[in-house]
Amino acid sequence: MAQSSPHELTRLLADWSGGDQAALDKLAPLVQAELHRLAHHYMSRERPGHTLQTTALVNEAYLRLVGQDISWQSRAHFFGIAAKLMRQILVDYARRRNYAKRGANARQVSLDEVALVAQERGAEMLALDEALSGLAVISPEQSQIVELKFFGGLTIEETAEVMGLSVDKVKRDWSMAKTWLYHEIKAAE
Repeated sequence: MAQSSPHELTRLLADWSGGDQAALDKLAPLVQAELHRLAHHYMSRERPGHTLQTTALVNEAYLRLVGQDISWQSRAHFFGIAAKLMRQILVDYARRRNYAKRGANARQVSLDEVALVAQERGAEMLALDEALSGLAVISPEQSQIVELKFFGGLTIEETAEVMGLSVDKVKRDWSMAKTWLYHEIKAAE
């Protein structure tokens, strides 16, 4: 990310939420590299030959972020929403592709298979999205940890920093979330 502190980003986000367009102009280059890194990580988990490109994912997410009527609370809030939007863009893309190719017969898979299998990423993304949506109802914090760590490619330490949590708490919640998601996906099979 460009040379800027989390406090500077938070200030610019707050100014932008207050209607300051100049803050958005200053913010865009500061978040561009991080959004691109998030998108690259998401795309690295997609099937080979995916027609959606990293830059297109960044652009679509950025347009949706700019279009949000949100009072941004912090850098963590912004990147949490960005990660969720990128996941949703890919899920929507997978749904359109899956419906077009196979109808509504998406196959349920385990979390481990999602990370390893490269051939049918669309169906796997849908299964994981469904389980992750269930987790978000029970534990929004754990759901956000999964989005930032698994989808966003952040380390435990980076996730803790972005969310303002201790490293130990993120480790515990990451472990619990993985277990819960695994059981949910298995139960749905």
